[in-house]
Amino acid sequence: MARILSIDYGKKRTGIAVTDPLKIIANGLTTVPTHELVGFLKNYFQKEAVEKVIIGLPKQMNNQPSENMRYIEPFVAQFKKLFPDIPIEYFDERFTSTLAHRSMLEGGLKKKDRRNKELVDEISAVIILQGYMESVLHA
Repeated sequence: MARILSIDYGKKRTGIAVTDPLKIIANGLTTVPTHELVGFLKNYFQKEAVEKVIIGLPKQMNNQPSENMRYIEPFVAQFKKLFPDIPIEYFDERFTSTLAHRSMLEGGLKKKDRRNKELVDEISAVIILQGYMESVLHA
Protein backbone atom coordinates (compact mmCIF):
# COMPACT_ATOMS: atom_id res chain seq x y z
CA MET A 1 0.00 0.00 0.00
CA ALA A 2 1.16 3.50 -0.80
CA ARG A 3 1.90 6.17 1.77
CA ILE A 4 0.97 9.84 1.98
CA LEU A 5 3.89 12.21 2.45
CA SER A 6 3.69 15.75 3.80
CA ILE A 7 6.03 18.68 3.36
CA ASP A 8 6.50 21.69 5.62
CA TYR A 9 8.34 23.77 3.03
CA GLY A 10 10.72 26.43 4.28
CA LYS A 11 13.17 28.78 2.65
CA LYS A 12 16.15 27.07 4.35
CA ARG A 13 14.81 23.76 5.71
CA THR A 14 11.92 21.48 4.86
CA GLY A 15 10.27 19.10 7.30
CA ILE A 16 8.94 15.82 5.94
CA ALA A 17 6.46 13.38 7.44
CA VAL A 18 4.88 10.22 6.09
CA THR A 19 2.08 7.84 6.93
CA ASP A 20 2.47 4.17 7.59
CA PRO A 21 1.44 2.01 4.58
CA LEU A 22 -2.09 1.59 6.02
CA LYS A 23 -2.40 5.38 6.38
CA ILE A 24 -3.28 5.20 10.06
CA ILE A 25 -0.41 7.09 11.70
CA ALA A 26 1.66 10.11 10.63
CA ASN A 27 5.34 9.90 11.56
CA GLY A 28 8.15 12.39 11.23
CA LEU A 29 10.58 11.30 8.55
CA THR A 30 13.31 13.94 8.46
CA THR A 31 14.22 17.54 7.80
CA VAL A 32 16.34 18.33 4.75
CA PRO A 33 17.97 21.50 3.51
CA THR A 34 15.44 22.89 1.03
CA HIS A 35 17.98 22.96 -1.80
CA GLU A 36 18.30 19.15 -1.38
CA LEU A 37 14.56 18.47 -1.27
CA VAL A 38 14.04 17.36 -4.88
CA GLY A 39 16.96 14.91 -4.70
CA PHE A 40 15.66 13.54 -1.41
CA LEU A 41 12.17 13.04 -2.89
CA LYS A 42 13.56 11.31 -6.00
CA ASN A 43 15.42 8.82 -3.80
CA TYR A 44 12.48 8.31 -1.46
CA PHE A 45 9.98 7.74 -4.27
CA GLN A 46 12.27 5.07 -5.74
CA LYS A 47 12.19 3.15 -2.45
CA GLU A 48 8.64 3.79 -1.23
CA ALA A 49 5.25 3.95 -2.93
CA VAL A 50 3.69 7.37 -2.32
CA GLU A 51 0.15 7.99 -3.54
CA LYS A 52 -0.07 11.67 -2.66
CA VAL A 53 1.94 14.58 -1.29
CA ILE A 54 0.46 17.19 1.03
CA ILE A 55 2.24 20.53 1.27
CA GLY A 56 1.60 23.10 3.93
CA LEU A 57 -0.32 26.14 2.66
CA PRO A 58 1.02 29.18 4.48
CA LYS A 59 -1.78 31.62 5.26
CA GLN A 60 -1.97 34.69 7.42
CA MET A 61 -4.73 35.17 9.96
CA ASN A 62 -6.75 37.16 7.38
CA ASN A 63 -6.70 34.10 5.08
CA GLN A 64 -4.29 35.74 2.63
CA PRO A 65 -1.23 33.78 1.48
CA SER A 66 1.85 34.47 3.55
CA GLU A 67 5.26 35.60 2.32
CA ASN A 68 6.48 31.99 2.06
CA MET A 69 3.99 31.25 -0.74
CA ARG A 70 6.35 32.85 -3.26
CA TYR A 71 8.86 30.06 -2.51
CA ILE A 72 6.33 27.26 -2.42
CA GLU A 73 4.59 27.89 -5.76
CA PRO A 74 7.76 27.40 -7.87
CA PHE A 75 8.51 24.20 -5.94
CA VAL A 76 4.99 22.87 -6.56
CA ALA A 77 5.32 23.66 -10.29
CA GLN A 78 8.66 21.83 -10.40
CA PHE A 79 7.20 18.91 -8.44
CA LYS A 80 4.33 18.52 -10.91
CA LYS A 81 6.79 18.38 -13.82
CA LEU A 82 9.16 15.93 -12.14
CA PHE A 83 6.52 13.68 -10.57
CA PRO A 84 3.41 13.98 -12.78
CA ASP A 85 1.94 10.72 -11.44
CA ILE A 86 1.95 11.86 -7.80
CA PRO A 87 -0.79 14.34 -6.91
CA ILE A 88 0.19 17.24 -4.66
CA GLU A 89 -2.35 19.10 -2.52
CA TYR A 90 -2.17 22.10 -0.24
CA PHE A 91 -3.33 21.92 3.38
CA ASP A 92 -3.60 24.89 5.74
CA GLU A 93 -0.51 25.04 7.92
CA ARG A 94 -1.46 27.91 10.21
CA PHE A 95 -0.32 27.34 13.79
CA THR A 96 1.75 24.25 12.97
CA SER A 97 4.96 25.75 14.39
CA THR A 98 3.12 26.79 17.56
CA LEU A 99 1.58 23.33 17.88
CA ALA A 100 4.97 21.74 17.24
CA HIS A 101 6.55 23.76 20.05
CA ARG A 102 3.65 22.91 22.35
CA SER A 103 3.95 19.18 21.61
CA MET A 104 7.69 19.33 22.27
CA LEU A 105 7.04 21.04 25.60
CA GLU A 106 4.30 18.58 26.56
CA GLY A 107 6.53 15.71 25.45
CA GLY A 108 9.09 16.78 28.04
CA LEU A 109 11.87 17.78 25.64
CA LYS A 110 14.67 19.78 27.20
CA LYS A 111 14.94 23.47 26.32
CA LYS A 112 18.01 22.80 24.18
CA ASP A 113 16.11 20.20 22.12
CA ARG A 114 13.11 22.53 21.72
CA ARG A 115 15.41 25.04 20.03
CA ASN A 116 16.22 22.47 17.34
CA LYS A 117 14.62 24.07 14.26
CA GLU A 118 14.97 20.88 12.23
CA LEU A 119 12.89 19.01 14.78
CA VAL A 120 10.26 21.79 14.79
CA ASP A 121 10.01 21.54 10.99
CA GLU A 122 9.64 17.75 11.09
CA ILE A 123 6.97 17.92 13.80
CA SER A 124 5.18 20.63 11.81
CA ALA A 125 5.09 18.27 8.82
CA VAL A 126 3.56 15.59 11.08
CA ILE A 127 0.91 18.06 12.26
CA ILE A 128 0.08 19.00 8.65
CA LEU A 129 -0.26 15.33 7.74
CA GLN A 130 -2.35 14.47 10.80
CA GLY A 131 -4.65 17.40 10.09
CA TYR A 132 -5.03 16.33 6.48
CA MET A 133 -5.76 12.73 7.44
CA GLU A 134 -8.34 13.79 10.02
CA SER A 135 -10.10 16.15 7.63
CA VAL A 136 -10.10 14.01 4.49
CA LEU A 137 -9.51 10.35 5.20
CA HIS A 138 -11.39 10.00 8.46
CA ALA A 139 -14.24 12.42 7.81
